[in-house]
Amino acid sequence: MDNLILVAAGGTGGHLFPAQALSHALVARGARVRLATDERALKYGADFPAEEIHEIASATPTSGGAVAKGLAALTLMKGVVEAYRLLGRIKPRVVVSFGGYPTVPPALAASLRGIPLILHEQNAVMGRANRFLSQRAQVIASGFPTLDGLSETLRAKVVLVGNPVRPAVLEAAALPFPDFADGKLHLLVTGGSQGARIMSDVAPAAIALLPPELRARLVIVQQARGEDLARVQEAYTRLNVAFEAAPFFADLPLRIAQSHLVLGRSGASTVSELAVIGRPSILVPFPHALDADQAANAAHLAKTGAAEVMRQNGFTPDWLAERLSQALAEPKDLTRRAQAAKSAGIPDAAERLADLALKTAGL
Repeated sequence: MDNLILVAAGGTGGHLFPAQALSHALVARGARVRLATDERALKYGADFPAEEIHEIASATPTSGGAVAKGLAALTLMKGVVEAYRLLGRIKPRVVVSFGGYPTVPPALAASLRGIPLILHEQNAVMGRANRFLSQRAQVIASGFPTLDGLSETLRAKVVLVGNPVRPAVLEAAALPFPDFADGKLHLLVTGGSQGARIMSDVAPAAIALLPPELRARLVIVQQARGEDLARVQEAYTRLNVAFEAAPFFADLPLRIAQSHLVLGRSGASTVSELAVIGRPSILVPFPHALDADQAANAAHLAKTGAAEVMRQNGFTPDWLAERLSQALAEPKDLTRRAQAAKSAGIPDAAERLADLALKTAGL
């Protein structure tokens, strides 16, 4: 009896990281795994625990004019044909789809071939691609305890598993919350896998508003886009602040664990990693997300008391300077918030989803 499971994920870290975590868990249990994805993910092939990676044509039909949307629809149709042929050849027992339009062709092909389909929804509100596929799925695996906007029929399919996190996140979660023995506050500023310009605009300006005696107590690690890096470095150097800035940190989970406070966006992976590792945060949801998913994710963590959420139009240097002053004055409150974050984490999400995939596959 074959034990092949096809994992479908788009080529961004937010989709690939949980797919990778699930695949590690499945391989550890003796299952075979293949990945269906778009061209962006091919550079991750060496790190993804799949016996083969299949590139499937895909596009996003929600942006641009009528011509662009029509071409995107044609590309998706081409992808469905490719995926239908692929599934007929490799015959997976189940397809686990991680959302985003690159997963639509393999998920549709699974439905057309009568292969069980599991949708994993990372966010606290269901994305458009998953909503489109939801009627065809046998199971909807939820990353958050609440999944808003579902009909009763769809709600009956939902199983809470959490968001699978990378092994590096689980290793970082074992590290204790840093003490304040030296009186320093370690601040991590991040904006997702590509950084965020708003963080480079606001964070240095906020720190410039602090008196020198408070600036001296800050140790900053900031992820800044390449085009913003020089001005961030110049600002912190001028302010005589201890800092490290770079466009990307390969060891970001460790950096989170070493921080007393994290300032960032609220994508599903970020929020889940903050919870599993257990670190307090200030979250500024991306305001232009199609489904307002980042706002919903941030609200979930805010309910625990672990995060403070500010809309981007209120995220000003003055506001942030006040929050940093409070954190420096009341470090014990950060310890409390770290415990609240930890209570919201689901560290065994990959194992839960692996259980669900194997059960649905009849393995």
